[in-house]
Amino acid sequence: MAKRDYYEVLGVSRDADEQQLKSAYRRLALQHHPDRNPNNQEAEEKFKEAAEAYSVLSDPQKRAAYDQYGHQGLSAAAGGGFDPSAFADFSDILGDFFGFGDLFGTGSRRRNRSQRGDDVRYDLEIDFEEAINGMTAEIQVPATEACPRCNGSRSEPGTGPATCPHCHGRGEVLYQQSFLSIRRTCGACGGSGQIIRTPCTACRGQGVRQVERKLKVNIPAGVDHGTRLRLSHEGQPGGNGGPPGDLYVVLKVREHPFFERQGNDLHCTIPVNVAQAALGAEIEVPTLDGMETLRIPEGTQHGAQFRLRNKGVPYVQGRGRGDLLVHLEVRIPSRLSREQRKLFEQLKDLLPADNQPAEKGLFDKVKDYFMQ
Repeated sequence: MAKRDYYEVLGVSRDADEQQLKSAYRRLALQHHPDRNPNNQEAEEKFKEAAEAYSVLSDPQKRAAYDQYGHQGLSAAAGGGFDPSAFADFSDILGDFFGFGDLFGTGSRRRNRSQRGDDVRYDLEIDFEEAINGMTAEIQVPATEACPRCNGSRSEPGTGPATCPHCHGRGEVLYQQSFLSIRRTCGACGGSGQIIRTPCTACRGQGVRQVERKLKVNIPAGVDHGTRLRLSHEGQPGGNGGPPGDLYVVLKVREHPFFERQGNDLHCTIPVNVAQAALGAEIEVPTLDGMETLRIPEGTQHGAQFRLRNKGVPYVQGRGRGDLLVHLEVRIPSRLSREQRKLFEQLKDLLPADNQPAEKGLFDKVKDYFMQ
């Protein structure tokens, strides 16, 4: 069967650049890969056809010969057909979507690549005042370190690892899948190429042990519930010499019995009696800095709100503080003494009744409207 035009196979124009070729090939490879289409001979042939087209058009010399002479211009020496050696950067094109780094042996260079360690989370509960004012906390974090008996070698002192008999020290095994030669990490040695004949008795061949580390955490003033503090390089150790991960300290702030926080503002409720609300008064209000005098005017109603500037929570990023908002609660006495009752009765005769307003209320206006 005559071969299709390579540009037609990839679905690109004849002046397509390198990036367009790569994108077109990646799309077709992911669409027709045998792992996505098991036992599908047509998809397998299309995958092979796309790979062959890309192996030619991605090579400047082969592409020039093909553009001038077509398929006839591709001699065997020039690499006509599918050439696995053309895919040294196969994983860069397709990523690790199907483990493509191992398809043609390119995964072996990644086997011993250093890996960053995992991040670790630590929940720390602190008091409300500690969150407002800031503090330094000492925490104990579970961590891993090299076993002191085997120094991380995993083998009992005086012994050493042996070459893995399954992969013969290569760390990977080769097998055929359809027309592809696929390399996979050796399951016996985990890709290290070595096995431990005599595991260390202290760490049982793990090479590491669990320990508790003491760390100091500087908590700035003004942090809130749920704030995350990052301690760089205090997470799990990396693999193959890679850097350790980070430690994230997540703060849990206990509630305050008097203050309620909303952002950087604080709210509190102060009770006053009827006389203070009616006549006005000066009351003492607790703040984070001590007692503060607040003057309330006469005729203050229940639920009135007063703002004390810069008496709230410090801003973590930047200068200044929030405000303290004081809510007044006018309390009516539930029990009266004889003298108090006498005074309230006198006051009742002096005050206008609520059901006899100076001007018509809404109810009266509605009644008048329907009586017309």
